[in-house]
Amino acid sequence: MSATTTPPELTEPAGSSWTNTVTAPRRGGDRWFGLASHGAGVAVVALVTLVGVFLVSQAIPALSKNEANFLTSREWSVGGDNPRFGIMELLWTTTTASIIAMAIAVPIGVCVALFITEYAPQWLRRPAATLVDLLAAVPSIVYGLWGLIIFRPVVRPLEDWLSTRLGWLPLFAPTGITGGTIMFIGVVLAIMILPIVTAISREVFAQTPTTHKEGALALGATRWEMIRTAVLPFGKPGVISAAMLALGRALGETIAVTFIVSTLAAGSDWTWSMLSGGETFASRIANNAAEFDSPQKTGAFIAAGLVLFILTFVVNAVARVVIERRKAFTE
Repeated sequence: MSATTTPPELTEPAGSSWTNTVTAPRRGGDRWFGLASHGAGVAVVALVTLVGVFLVSQAIPALSKNEANFLTSREWSVGGDNPRFGIMELLWTTTTASIIAMAIAVPIGVCVALFITEYAPQWLRRPAATLVDLLAAVPSIVYGLWGLIIFRPVVRPLEDWLSTRLGWLPLFAPTGITGGTIMFIGVVLAIMILPIVTAISREVFAQTPTTHKEGALALGATRWEMIRTAVLPFGKPGVISAAMLALGRALGETIAVTFIVSTLAAGSDWTWSMLSGGETFASRIANNAAEFDSPQKTGAFIAAGLVLFILTFVVNAVARVVIERRKAFTE
């Protein structure tokens, strides 16, 4: 057996020092990028904090003079020396319409995303994704006009059927409202947030490792079983993020809701029915912008906006906790 020899190219030349020809990468750009990223993050946190501080500082004086229960009252009289205003009706209309929108948009959006990524032929995937994404480019005012003029006659027979068949339930009790009901608002909002749910879910499902899918198929799983055991678990955090982002859009939508909602008359009887009218936080503020002529009136509307701000913040915080717990579980 011959002795092992060192390759000539790795031997140190006689009379010369060993030099390392590998140079460290230039890190100046990394440092600048890191500083810019940290600065952007701090700026966003500071901006959100300042918005919250502004809302609180403007709402407290009006709330201190309010003679009604702000959380349970339906009254909204912000003028005079004895203002009385509450958000119970606004909170019910906003949350109910948003829940209806989520119940419709999330299942449909996930199914559309799965069809595009797993079932559609290659020639159809890109056009289908583009068509769905184009819905996000439609302005809110167009959705409002379309819903009021075109889509309202389509939904009205369904509402009549529900009130006739299920009117004994408080949620479907007939109210005589012929315009935009809470249910109708929810359906229009579902169409508006559908592109958000579909686009984010599609991107997450497309990132599922091929080895996971091929492994499930190799074990004899059908396509649906592969989706159920590999694609859906991998994409669950992304779907939750998409749903929460869409919920934030639904909670704060203003123009479309303002166009189609049927405002209830002052002093009307309270009802839990989804076939009733009402106003959301955003539509109430938009409809009464002309009343911002005194600090007291402005503070009352800002207090309503503060509740919407807190509601959106809580929704996003809960979504973040769920996603982090999901990541910790999968790791």
